[in-house]
Amino acid sequence: MKTALFLVARVIALTIILFACFAIAGPLVGQADSQTAEQAGASAVTLLAVCLVEAAILTHLILRSSWTGWRLMATVFFVYFGVTTFMSQIESAVFITRLPPGMLPRLFLMGAMIAAPFSVLAVLVLGKRKPEAVETQNHSRLAMPTSEWAWKLTVIAVTYVVLYFTFGYFIAWRNPAVLEYYAGIDEGSFLTHMGAELRNRPWLVPFQLMRALFWVALALPVIQMMKGQRLETAVTVAVLFGVLMTARLFLPNPYMPESVRMAHFVETGSSNFLFGLFLTWLLTAQRALGKLPIAQRAG
Repeated sequence: MKTALFLVARVIALTIILFACFAIAGPLVGQADSQTAEQAGASAVTLLAVCLVEAAILTHLILRSSWTGWRLMATVFFVYFGVTTFMSQIESAVFITRLPPGMLPRLFLMGAMIAAPFSVLAVLVLGKRKPEAVETQNHSRLAMPTSEWAWKLTVIAVTYVVLYFTFGYFIAWRNPAVLEYYAGIDEGSFLTHMGAELRNRPWLVPFQLMRALFWVALALPVIQMMKGQRLETAVTVAVLFGVLMTARLFLPNPYMPESVRMAHFVETGSSNFLFGLFLTWLLTAQRALGKLPIAQRAG
């Protein structure tokens, strides 16, 4: 009971720290919005809730890591900034064309200014500055030959593209608010929609294949450092991709209406969660051949 209360207290402390990071970074990069007192109060409550969710997710990641110190701090920054800022804003650069000049670099800078101090302070607050007394065994989950890496990365990339376009069409693109926001039309069927995408934006599939590999890069250190069984690691990566990635869609912004943000929350949250599960499950799968006795392998 005492341990649980201590953990809750640390999560609350990290929530306050993260809220302060947002409050400081926004004005420093020129992202302070002009709001009424009532709007500002509602936004603050929403931001506090988002900070609580993000702090809780990262607390689990840090406490269940076999790494410590600066190595863990750097990894938390890499994952946190990569998931919440880099992966979302590279899509903003492609799809949201109504951003004011200079806005995108400021969003990247703000993301870094939030993730950097929080990653360091979170590791310190959670007591992971020094190596643990009992050394954790070295994981070999990602040890596999080059040929296996090649086919698994190919399957992962193709799976991501299938999930991206399937969930994008059936959840987001068929929403009238989304169609209006992007000035699009519903072509009537998924296959017709994909045909139009390939004709009008032939670069989009290669772009999403590239994003799939970025997702893999973000998952690899998590898979390597996580304690526990394969299922826990897969769920952790899924939550990072599905929940941590989309939590900030609850924050109001003047460039995307709430109805569009919520459609993207359902679309991206569900597809990324499934993708995180699949990616981790496939990369950590032990080859059947490696489990067979030597005599059976030879036979």
